[in-house]
Amino acid sequence: MERPELVAEVDRAWTRPVVLTPVFALISLVGGALPSFSMRANLLVLGAGGALAWLGLSTAVQRRPTPARLPRAAAWWLVPLLLFGAVEGVTFLIGTDAYPTLSRLADPVLEHYLARAAAYFGWLWAFWAMVRR
Repeated sequence: MERPELVAEVDRAWTRPVVLTPVFALISLVGGALPSFSMRANLLVLGAGGALAWLGLSTAVQRRPTPARLPRAAAWWLVPLLLFGAVEGVTFLIGTDAYPTLSRLADPVLEHYLARAAAYFGWLWAFWAMVRR
C-alpha cells in the first residue's frame, strides 16, 4: 500500500531580498555607529553572525542547488585569494610600520561611519549568500 507524500508549502517570504535588504541595512546602520572592537560592536557581530550560522545549519532556509563539480575556470578565483593571504601573512610577520598589513591600511577608511556601515552591509550579504548554499 502506497502512502501519498505529504508536502508542506512553507511561505519563506522573509528570505526574499525585498525583506532582507531593509533588515540588513538597519543592522548595518547600527553597526556603523558603534566604535570598532567595542563590546557592543562585538555583540552585534556575534549576534548577527550567530543567527546567520544557525540559519545555515538549520532547514529553515531553502538551499540553492550546488553543482556536482566546479568548472576548471573556478580555480582561478583562488589566485587572488591566495595572493591576498600571502601578502597579509608576510606583512604581519614583518610587523613594521614600513610594511603595514592590508587590514591596517583599511583602518583609516573604516573610521568613517558610512564606510563602516557599508562594510557591515557587505559582510551580511556575503554571509547570507553562504547560508543559502
